[in-house]
Amino acid sequence: MPDGKPNLSAPAPRTADNKPDLSGMWEMKGRPGETSLLGQLPGPAEPVNIASSLPQGLPYQPGAAQLLTARKAEQRVNDPLTHCLPIGPVRLHTFNSPKKIIQTPGLVVILSEYNASYRQIFTDGRPLPLDPNPSWNGYSSGHWEGDVLVVESNGFREGLWLDNTGNPLTDAAQIKERFRRVNFGQLEIDLTVDDPKAYTRPWTVTLKQTLVVDTEILDYVCLENEKDAQHFAK
Repeated sequence: MPDGKPNLSAPAPRTADNKPDLSGMWEMKGRPGETSLLGQLPGPAEPVNIASSLPQGLPYQPGAAQLLTARKAEQRVNDPLTHCLPIGPVRLHTFNSPKKIIQTPGLVVILSEYNASYRQIFTDGRPLPLDPNPSWNGYSSGHWEGDVLVVESNGFREGLWLDNTGNPLTDAAQIKERFRRVNFGQLEIDLTVDDPKAYTRPWTVTLKQTLVVDTEILDYVCLENEKDAQHFAK
């Protein structure tokens, strides 16, 4: 802009092969005290419930509903986040720290400030593994449908949390994300969770991200000088 500020409403940039360029620093849209698509943000952390925008709530399997009740009663003692463990790709979308997307031919990489974690999305045509070794961020393969990057993921570890509430993600889950850069400053991700061990049917939410300008990822490792775990309720 004439005043030197970025025009966040400008058209999305494109790569040499005329695909939308998703590259940039992104964070979840919304600030503490504001209401976003995912509901009230509870402070400098993350949304309490990723599915708060769903009118009927989540379609839990009976076992998942019982697990959620137990997690709430335990006051997040077994939350991977409170133990400085990786938190998985869904929760990283909403966690209140920047993510950096790097888009190259055949590969999209998402670097997270939290615990210096990374995620690889292969766009070179390879299929998802049939018998993956379970991992925190799973395995992701993507392809373009027009201006939308469609990403399918599997191979998650058992016991992941989707949010602060404790909504579960199991090792049977498959996730589909549809990344669309609306303009220079906005990114939308339609996220579908298909996890038959936890939910009776697939469900979808839309996550909104905004471009973070004039900064870079900082060094943030949760276990460095950690002093909280000793005070958790047992």
